Parts: sequence; C-alpha cells; structure tokens
Amino acid sequence: MRHGNGISRQYQRAPPRIRLKSPPMNAGFTDREIVSTGIAGLDTVLDGLRIGDNLVWRVDDIDDYRRFVQPFVAAASAQRRQIIYLRFGRHAPLVLPGPGVRTVTVDATGGFEAFTRQVYQLITDHGRGAFYICDSLSDLLSAWATDYMVGNFFRVVCPYLYELDTVAYFALQPQSHSHTTLSRIRETTQVLIDVHHAREECHIQPVKVWRRQSPTMFLPHRQQGECFVPVIDSSDATHLQAALEHRHQQASQRQLDCWDRMFLEATEASAPTTDPVRRVAILEHLLTVLIGREERILQLARRYLTLEDLLTVRARMIGSGYIGGKAVGMLLARQALLHADREYWGRHLEPHDSFFLGSDVYYSYLVHNRWWPRIMRQRSPEGYFDEARSLREGMLRGEIPGEIRLELERMLDYFGQYPILVRSSSLQEDGFGNAFAGKYESVFRVNQGSPDRRLEELEDAIRQVYASTMSEDALVYRQQRGLAQMEEPMALLLQRVNGRYHGRYYLPDAAGVGVSRNTFAWDPDMDPEAGMLRLVLGLGTRAVDRIEGDHACVVALDQPHKRPYRERSETYRYSQHTVDVLDILDNRPRSLPLRQLVQAAAELPLRWVAERDREASERSRTLPGGGPVWRLTFTPLLRETAFVPLMRRLLRELERAYAYPVDVEFTVHLAADGLPSVNLVQCRPLQTLGEGQAVTLPDRVRSASLLFETRGRFMGGNIDQPIARVVHIDGPRYSALSVPQRFAVARLVGQINRAVADRDADPVLLIGPGRWGTSSPELGIPIRFADINRVAVLVEVAELGAGMIPDLSFGSHFFQDLVESRIGYVALFPQESGTDFRPAWLDALPGHCRLPPPGDEARDPAVAAAVRVYDVRGRDLRVVADVVRQHLLCYANPAAGAPTG
Repeated sequence: MRHGNGISRQYQRAPPRIRLKSPPMNAGFTDREIVSTGIAGLDTVLDGLRIGDNLVWRVDDIDDYRRFVQPFVAAASAQRRQIIYLRFGRHAPLVLPGPGVRTVTVDATGGFEAFTRQVYQLITDHGRGAFYICDSLSDLLSAWATDYMVGNFFRVVCPYLYELDTVAYFALQPQSHSHTTLSRIRETTQVLIDVHHAREECHIQPVKVWRRQSPTMFLPHRQQGECFVPVIDSSDATHLQAALEHRHQQASQRQLDCWDRMFLEATEASAPTTDPVRRVAILEHLLTVLIGREERILQLARRYLTLEDLLTVRARMIGSGYIGGKAVGMLLARQALLHADREYWGRHLEPHDSFFLGSDVYYSYLVHNRWWPRIMRQRSPEGYFDEARSLREGMLRGEIPGEIRLELERMLDYFGQYPILVRSSSLQEDGFGNAFAGKYESVFRVNQGSPDRRLEELEDAIRQVYASTMSEDALVYRQQRGLAQMEEPMALLLQRVNGRYHGRYYLPDAAGVGVSRNTFAWDPDMDPEAGMLRLVLGLGTRAVDRIEGDHACVVALDQPHKRPYRERSETYRYSQHTVDVLDILDNRPRSLPLRQLVQAAAELPLRWVAERDREASERSRTLPGGGPVWRLTFTPLLRETAFVPLMRRLLRELERAYAYPVDVEFTVHLAADGLPSVNLVQCRPLQTLGEGQAVTLPDRVRSASLLFETRGRFMGGNIDQPIARVVHIDGPRYSALSVPQRFAVARLVGQINRAVADRDADPVLLIGPGRWGTSSPELGIPIRFADINRVAVLVEVAELGAGMIPDLSFGSHFFQDLVESRIGYVALFPQESGTDFRPAWLDALPGHCRLPPPGDEARDPAVAAAVRVYDVRGRDLRVVADVVRQHLLCYANPAAGAPTG
C-alpha cells in the first residue's frame, strides 16, 4: 500500500475505548452517545463521533475512503451494531459480507425521486440506531448528470439519518462537483473531512465537526503510524498547501457543475472537425438527460434534433434536468416541419421564443422547503390523496431557491414587459399514451409593474403549476393510468405570449387546437384523415376548455364551410361571444364580450375572423350607442386565405413525422392582406379510438326496444358497447332542485363512478341533462372528470325547457379525456329530426331493476328521485354506432324481453 499500513493494522484490533481526559467542549450535546471511528488517532482528533453524525469524506481516490470505512465497520460490528451498506457506485465494493452487515443495492438510473424514495424508505424500515456506509456520492453523477441533485439527495437523507440516531459514512470526490454543491453538503452534514496526499504522506483536515472544537482540530493532520499529528508549523503548512495545489492544476474545472461540463464538452464536439462517432455518442447522452426516457419520443428526437439544437435549448434553460413532454413536443414538431420543407415553413412558421425551467428545479423546490417527508407520505396508498391536499396548499406558498430566482430575473430582463405564459411540462406529459390534457395548470402573467413585482408574480405562477401536481384530477389520472408510483417531475415551459397590443388589451389574432385525425366527423361525407380545428379569437383558452355559454368554431379541414349545426341561426348561437384577453392596465387576464372588445380595439382583424350580422346591426343602430354586430364565424379566414391548406399541410406532415395522429395548439398572426403565419406552441400524439371493428346496425328497431337514437353528434368511432347499468339524471327533476342539491347530485354521481371496480365487467351508461363537467349547475351536472372516468358511455341531453344544452366542444381537453379513457360520447337533441330519446323505456323496467342510489347524498328524497340507477343485465342493452353512416342506436335485444313490469 502506497500510504503505509498504519491504518490497516487497526482493522484487526478491537475498537478502542474512548476516555475523555477533560469535559467535552460541546455544551448541549453531551447526551449524545460517543462512537468510535475504529481508529484511535482519528477519535482523538475528532473528539469521537456522536450518534446522529453524518461523516462526509472528501477524497481524491475511492481507496482513501475505503481505508477509513473498514475500521469503522470493524468497530461497529464488535459493538453488535446493525450495519447497512448502500451499494450504488460503479467502484469496487467497500464492505465485504460479514456478521451484522447487510448490503442493499439501489439503482440510481431510475432517477432522483425513485432512488431517494427507496433510500428514505430503507432508512425508515431499519429505524433507529443502524449505522450506514454509502458508496461515493460522486458516482450518482453518471445517472443524474448534475451534482445539483446530489446535493438535494444529501439534504433529504442527512437530516433524516440524524433524527433516527444513526451514524453514516459518505464519500465525495470534490473535483467532480461545483462549489455550490460542496457548500450545500458542508452546510448539511455534521462532520466533513478532507483527505489529501502530498510528498508520499497522507493528510486529513477536518473542515467541519459540529459542536466540537479544539485549538488544533481544524488544522491539517499528518498520518504517522496510528496517529494523526497536527501540522502546527505555518511554514510546513504553506509547503503542504503548495504541494496540494500542484496536484490540482485543474482546480477551476471543479467550480463547474457536472451539467455545465457536459455541455461544454458538447460545445467542443459541435465543431465540424469532431469525430462523427464522438458527436453521436454525446448527442445520445444529452438526449437521455434532457429530452426524456420514452423510447418512441427519443427515436423522434434522434431523427429531428441535432447537437446544435440541444445547445440552443441549454442556452435558454434555467436549472438542469428534463425539459418535459410539452417542451419536447413543441421543439420536435417545429424541427419536423423545417426538416420537411425549410423554405415553406420558414415563411409560415413563427420562431419560438421560449425558456425552459428544468425538472430538477421542481425537486429542489421540494427539498429546499423541507417537504420530502410529506412527499414520502403522499406516495403511500393511504396518503395518496389526503397528504396531497395539504401539500398542495404548502406548495402554493413555498420559497423558490435563491439561485433560481436570479435566473428568473435575467429571463424577465429578456422579455421586458411582454406577457408570459407559464406552462406545465412534466416528464410524462404529452407522450404516447399519456396526454395529461388539462390536468396541470398553465398560467398567464401580464407581466406589468416594477421588476420586483413582476418577479413575485412570476414566482406565484410557478408555484401554482407546481402545486397542480397534487390536484385531485392529476392524481386520479395518474392512478387510473398506472403512473401513480412513477417519477413525474414538473418542468416548465416559459413562453412569450404571441399576439399584439390593442390599446389596453393584448391578444393573438386567433388561436386554436388542431387534430390530424377527425374522429368527431359529423357528416358521412367528411374524411376523418383531413383533420379538424377549433378556432377562437384571442387567447387559446376557449379552444381547449368547455366554456359555459360559449363555443369555438369547429372546422373540418376537408369541408371547412360545414358546421355541426343544421341552421344558420344555430351557427350564430353556438359561436364565440366572449374573448379572452390580457388587460395591460389591470395586469390580469380578462374575458370581454365581443361587442365591448370591438368598441375598445379598433384594429382587431375582424375583416378576416368575423362576419357582420346585417339584421342584428340594423336593430343595433336604433339603440343608443349601437353599432355593427359581428359574428365570429372565421368564414373569411377559411374562404379567402391560405389558412386551410396551411393547416392541412401542417397536420399531415406532423402525422407523417410522428407516424401517429397528432394534436396541436397554435396561435395565428395575420398580415394586413390576410396572409397567415402560425406559432406552434404544442404538439402531442393524439389518442384516438379510430373506426375500430366493423359494426352492423339493425335496419329497424322496435320502439319498445329503443332507448335512444341519433344521427351524428357522437364520438368514439364504431361502437358496439354492451351496457350493464344505466344511471339517468332526470332532467325535469334535476331542474327543480336547488343549487346545493344539484351539487349533491354531482357528488352522488362521483360515488357511483368510484364504485365501478371494473369498467369492462360493469359497463355504465350515464345520461344527464345539459353539460357534464360544467361549473354552472344551471347548465348541467357540475362534476369533475374524475367523477365520471369509469363510465363506458356518456350522454348529454338537451333539456330545452330548462335551458340545458349539450356542449359539442369536440377537441377540447374534456373530449381528449373521453378519448383517452375510451368513453363514448353522445349528444341528444330530442326535438330535432333524426333524434329519438325514450326515457320511458327505463321507467317501464321491472321494479327489481331499479337500484337505490348509494351514499349519504341520497338521503335527500329530491336528490334520490333525480338520480335513477338501473340494472339492465339480462336485457342485452347495447350502444351501437357506425361512424361512416353517422348513425347511433341504444337498444335492447328483443329476444331478451321488452321492459314491461
């Protein structure tokens, strides 16, 4: 051994009995039991270890750490201590199997959260008094790519180990870490010791020994046999320091985080003379630490993202880690279009102007606010929802780490006072199979006022998005899709809001969502492969959400002039009446009636997005202050500009790139002559049911066997769905309820939904008046999607007398949820030709088919009377639809018997 055998001889000795010759200089700490390091000379230097100590060794070579680990293990074993060896490093094992030693291998490649949770749970399971040996923390860099997260891991486990009266050994190789991370670890640990070699001698220097001190404790100590002798001569110390500095000529490199060094290497590799094999290897590594883990997304990234693209992302990144699914989708879509035709899309696609808040910042936010124990409780089955509620409240008020606030200030300097959209971009979001549509928050910030105020409001928006990870809708969605225990860190996409100023208001010329596969076709002649749009004036919120009393313009791209309504008056009725804008003077988002906005903003692009209603305008002129009345039909945009072919091409080329239907969000900028350009802000795989299997509808169904029939106005492709139970909210009875009683009906529906253990074995048909999911109970049933996510078919019925009308918001987040959850959708307008609804069929069922509604809410007789539950097994009731013929039936097999009591 190059460092002598003084320490190694101690391995064979019984641990020394420590006797303090004088009272310890550690007031308030004497109740802690003294523990030996297994090395008598080191015990003298440190005044012994204390129960609760975490000891971090900063070493240049892992063998230096090994020489201190083994005597400690020997001493602990002799005292019959339980020793847990946490094995996660790439180096050779530090501890050999032996009595009282348990080796636990923990995989760090699954990410920070999975690793930290497993270690935290392991510590919990072993309880008080165990001793721990950990591999080199520096080896975590190969799995996490940033030592920022190494510091966060230590800040989680070190205090917990202290609380449980343990003693734990850790190692760091400081040349691999930034000063920031080293400082965090020093601040958190109880004992920190540097180990160096100079002039063929081993030296240790305690840097921190919590609540103990002596006149020479923090001097360098030279190993001499079994002793460590302090270097008390300043000349000797100066020569020693000079020798150590000579060994570390690359000291400046230690100031950089591993993340920064990785991108410096990538910058060097981007030179044209770089070996192509090296370039590919570096690109692949960056993709896995920046883009994500889903293989299908990585395949797209390998095809469309270059090393230079990733370096550009890094230049606009705050923190480290993944940029998240929403950000990845936006970047991939843009690059795929430019790859297809750079000249064309260079003219029609506006460049993005986004910043990226890395996913590591989310974990740092949790660790910085000391919430990890609460995260552990929330990840347990019993705390999944309960702990999340209180944690969400805390996350709305937490403190953003200081180093992140500095970067946010710089970003605000770049944007000036342009409005900003803070968008969720979680790791799992917008992937193949998991859209998370509308589950996490996106927050507009008008970004007005002093720099301090703008920063404060931006931080509030970030907190709001972070807290939405603990919303019940998000948790139910993750649980339903088997993601509850998977790592889901929240990155953020920070975007300049696309638009222009109109006096005090700021808004885009138009915005919308588009799908490349129109599974919502309402006419037999429509081509589902042509795609569909939902267009609005102003911010795109009304294109993705179901808004009470308002409707986006639905456009089938192969027949853009057809609407899903039969009369022109319906087109006006089911159009957009209110516009979402950003109010610059009030510094907040607002929703304005179109007429009010037209009066306040003379330069609106009405020439291209609206038509003048002549009759309404004539009537308006007779009123004080009356003026022209505009209807947001978007007819000029669709008829007179290149917008429709532009969007068809965009959706077609993205579907070809993804080899999968896609769902996009966009804003539109219109030149004075109507020439459109598009700002593509989101792209994700579209979850579709497709046409599915061929379905044969009967030529005729006896009226006694029919529950309902409609032509068009349904979603789900070809359907042949057997029904076991029907839940019918009676429209007239519901209309007679008070507002609190209507919310009680919604809660009762949620209880019925949650009682469905297996949707395939117990398919439920849910029928109700007006809109499911409205926030206004006078328009329908005010449930959340989590309250209906286990039903098989959802029906909205127009109860015209009560003013409750179905909302055909095809393409909204609500309908995306239905598609992802394989829930068929039907809108019934009983007073229209082609539609037949016969609730009397349910009333005529035998009495034993009627089931009492469950739950406390049903104690109110009026609520119980409005919610009717029927068991129709044995009746062979089915919902059958042919998407090509646009014909849907819900009927019972006559052979099963008519529902006569």
